[in-house]
Amino acid sequence: MQIFITGGSGYIGRSTIRALTGHGIGVTALARSERSARTVSDLGATPVAGALTDTDVLQKAAREADGVIHLGADNAEGAADIDRAASEALQDGVGSGPYVHTGGVWVYGDTDGVVDEDAPLSPPRITAWRQENEKRVLARAATGEHPVVVMPGLVYGRSGGLTQTFFVEPGRTAGAVPRIGAGSNHWALVHVDDIAELYVLALNAPAGSVYAGAGGQNLPLTDITRALSHAAGCPDKIDSLTLEEAVRRMGPIAEAFALDQQFSGARARRELGWTPTRLDALTELAQG
Repeated sequence: MQIFITGGSGYIGRSTIRALTGHGIGVTALARSERSARTVSDLGATPVAGALTDTDVLQKAAREADGVIHLGADNAEGAADIDRAASEALQDGVGSGPYVHTGGVWVYGDTDGVVDEDAPLSPPRITAWRQENEKRVLARAATGEHPVVVMPGLVYGRSGGLTQTFFVEPGRTAGAVPRIGAGSNHWALVHVDDIAELYVLALNAPAGSVYAGAGGQNLPLTDITRALSHAAGCPDKIDSLTLEEAVRRMGPIAEAFALDQQFSGARARRELGWTPTRLDALTELAQG
């Protein structure tokens, strides 16, 4: 089996290539620079030169593969249009082969306790555009194609991810880790290696399926930021921000960090046999 992946040199992508090759699956990976090409090559994938805006390249690489995992993201202006055009090209190329698209649980907004994929959607500004794109992706199941959407929770592990960028690194500089509000809201966490395994399993999921990639660790932000303060070298030093202050400092992503979300992840366990094994998030987050 040969899988084409976008975003392979990124944080989740690197773990996903490791997971794919660990299952004996061949990988080709989009690479927009020589550095990205070296990264995916070192992980055992064959680089394909191009960017998400190169729809002809995407379609050809997808056509030559047995399945596609779309992890890539372009944060430039017009991200929604770039993602839509890329996903259409990838689906056109792979045809009836499995196409696994990346969403994210932030589109659900605040949850009322622990919920699953059928909860109502109420996205913050930063992810509002995803709803329409994911609807278009899934609609192709009705015409004989094979779309699946994986919606990761807050991904951590391997000293990377958003927790490092927006909390640990600023904490090292300022001597205190930022926390939005009182910290009573929850984050639905998932380890990067566990979500990578879910992407592999999703290649065999029924067409039209949606899976919340949450590892069952729904932890309060106050506990998370305390752990991150140890990773930042300023144990228990917390800088409490209002949401308005956090938006000024971090940008609109602060609204997503302020969400109160708890997810079960039970559907992926039940239907795909997904078994997250990294279940001590606070210890790993504290180690950086």
